[in-house]
Amino acid sequence: MTKYNNILIVRTDRIGDVVLTLPLVTLIKKHYPNSKITFLLREYTKSLTQNNPFIDKTITLKNEDKKYLFGFLGKVIANVKQLKNKYDVCIVASPSFLIALVIFLSKIKVRIGTAYRWYSFFFNKKIYEHRKYGQRHELEFNVRMLKSIGIDENINENNVSFNLHVTKKSEQFVENLLNEIPVKQNEKMIICHPGSGGSAVDLPIGKFKELIELLVHNMIVDIILITGSKNEESLCNQLVINQKTKNLAGQTNLEEMIALINKAELVISNSTGPIHLAAALGKKVVGFYPNIISCSPKRWGPYTTKKLIFTPEINCKKCTLAQCKKLNCMESINIEKVFLSISNFLKN
Repeated sequence: MTKYNNILIVRTDRIGDVVLTLPLVTLIKKHYPNSKITFLLREYTKSLTQNNPFIDKTITLKNEDKKYLFGFLGKVIANVKQLKNKYDVCIVASPSFLIALVIFLSKIKVRIGTAYRWYSFFFNKKIYEHRKYGQRHELEFNVRMLKSIGIDENINENNVSFNLHVTKKSEQFVENLLNEIPVKQNEKMIICHPGSGGSAVDLPIGKFKELIELLVHNMIVDIILITGSKNEESLCNQLVINQKTKNLAGQTNLEEMIALINKAELVISNSTGPIHLAAALGKKVVGFYPNIISCSPKRWGPYTTKKLIFTPEINCKKCTLAQCKKLNCMESINIEKVFLSISNFLKN
């Protein structure tokens, strides 16, 4: 087997995408224990790689929060400067023209990426799989890229390893936050995350409210924390029905959100970052997904055995985003059934 000393993994999109790429690190170290692994991501997802024993270095993409003198060219130069002549292999799980050009100019010998973009000629180890057809899970697509460097592993929900960890600093922050609410130590707490930042078609907010009312009034849980970004504060506020529901939108950063989820009994969410964080932390999750192939649970569901997934109950074959919105497919999800399923789920 060829020896690889310095390996770069690139995933510069969103939280869930990065979480579903983390298992590559464990597998690489298993086969190349002496290699050094660097993870390239965006600044706001950097917390996902903290305390991972198999990641030797984390670097961030130099195109955010800075205005380069020569625009795109300046971004290319800045990123090439931090990568050039430092890596044997680059695995590009999230392709873009900028990334493809940068790794080519950085003189990385083995460049692994998709074969189906116009700029794929920058990759010399091409992956011939169309992810948009959703034939397998995103995490499994990522793992299959490792075949290009001789790693052929059978990953499933029972043996996957994310190595997502909570920092002591964020754990202390969350403990203080819960004491202020207050949440007692023996209370059963769940998290509800009603937004998705536009990554999928969401369960209507009225359906979320109906579910929360059933959970609270039937005393299934002691307290429900509503989470979201600062921009989702008003959305989350619609789910505050009494003193057992607290709106925490915008009150935690990513590192603190990981620690908060780690304290929860269950996370209820649309298809977005927090559901993948919860799955990676071994928490029970409930997810709502449309039947659109490109955002189906088959490709983007939480990668765990501890899950309940709900999809539209109407017949919407070959569903598209336009059709889903026109038919209001997510409205067909029966919240009474969801509630009963969650009640049984929490007992096991």
